[in-house]
Amino acid sequence: MTLAHDDLGPRTGRPVLLVHGHPFDRSMWQPQAEHLAGRGYRVVTPDLRGYGQSKSQDTKTGLDVFANDLVELASHLGLERFVLGGLSMGGQIVMQLVADHPGRVEALLLADTFAGLDTPQAKQARYDTADRITAEGMEGYADELLPKMISKQTCETRPDVEAHVRKMMRNAPQEGAAAALRGRAERPDYTPGLSAIDVPTLVVVGSEDEFTPVADAELIHRNVRGSTLVVIEGAGHLPNLERETEFDEALSTFLNSSGATP
Repeated sequence: MTLAHDDLGPRTGRPVLLVHGHPFDRSMWQPQAEHLAGRGYRVVTPDLRGYGQSKSQDTKTGLDVFANDLVELASHLGLERFVLGGLSMGGQIVMQLVADHPGRVEALLLADTFAGLDTPQAKQARYDTADRITAEGMEGYADELLPKMISKQTCETRPDVEAHVRKMMRNAPQEGAAAALRGRAERPDYTPGLSAIDVPTLVVVGSEDEFTPVADAELIHRNVRGSTLVVIEGAGHLPNLERETEFDEALSTFLNSSGATP
């Protein structure tokens, strides 16, 4: 399938493909897309299947399916090798893609994500939540998630970010979000594959992240040889929106130092 996407910056620029998390859409990456495109990168931000403007009839979407969609999109756009970044579920899709298609990726961004398996309770909670949002829609689920998605400080000082995050979650298609939850519950353990990653890697996490705390980022950092770890102070699960200046600076510094320049 062809994913809905934005393609910013010069077509000759170094390609950067950014993968959104659950339950969001490609607008999650707008600050980074504009920042990098303005510096000569070609930035592609897709809506995953079942999210945003990308349609799907799936009742369960595995992370391997998402990864294959992204490779198909990259090939469609003529991107043989690219910088690949993802946040939360997007980071897990990135880890799946690197395992399945290692030759396509030249540098990695893993933000606020978790390499290991869910506990049995967390796995069951994904199935239960999928059934709930299929029956009830996204509104109540979004309102419950919001205080955990962004830090207390962000809630108090960035009403623009809170409004954007709430809108993305409420507007997420319930069937696509449910399908992703079911597929994600059955994902493999990505931890053993981390040591095989041999491209420059940036690991970023918000200091106040409740879903994937700093310890999860530190585990990834320890296992990916030569990786860089950046903790964004005062941010929760979405530091790219909550503290976009600090996030953009960390990402730009990494891309410059890794040789992934436009």
